[in-house]
Amino acid sequence: MSETENSKGKVVIMSGPSGVGKSTICKEVVKRFDNLYLSISVTTRPKSKAEVDGQDYWFISEQEFQERIDKNLLLEHAEVFGHLYGTPRDKVEEAIEAGKNIILEIDVQGAKQTLPIFPDAVMIFVLPPTEKDLVKRMDNRGREAADAAEKRLSGASGEIAAAWQYYKHMIINEDLQQAVDECVQIIEDSGGES
Repeated sequence: MSETENSKGKVVIMSGPSGVGKSTICKEVVKRFDNLYLSISVTTRPKSKAEVDGQDYWFISEQEFQERIDKNLLLEHAEVFGHLYGTPRDKVEEAIEAGKNIILEIDVQGAKQTLPIFPDAVMIFVLPPTEKDLVKRMDNRGREAADAAEKRLSGASGEIAAAWQYYKHMIINEDLQQAVDECVQIIEDSGGES
């Protein structure tokens, strides 16, 4: 980020269908910058055995989630496959005011809610090489039953179609390292510093 921009941080929005590798890309991109942080979302979905509360997500009850909506404490929120997800407004605003750049790993619904607040956000959408690759990745995750995976896959095409309207940058995650390199280049070109 250049000093001519009030030394406020920049928001990077990273989206893509479930199973495309967004989380892995985000974690790798953050490692390449000194001043880029990954926002941690809140969710009502159950925590998997591999996840850590406060590191992967903040896992909260539906009542707590609704209280955050009522008090306008979420930058964006959405219901995705029966669970609520949201981005804590205070954490993002504090980071931006402190001059930190922050990645929001959110879906297209969330991005549409966030854009009016951060119209200069860097918008990156991650695509699978093919639908077949996406199915294989979702199967390999082993997180959900076949019917839930099928819902995610059918939602992916709608999300990809909507992404073309809102996202300036589209990246195909066929090779992880190449996808990470492309994201890093996009962020650097948009004024983020390494």
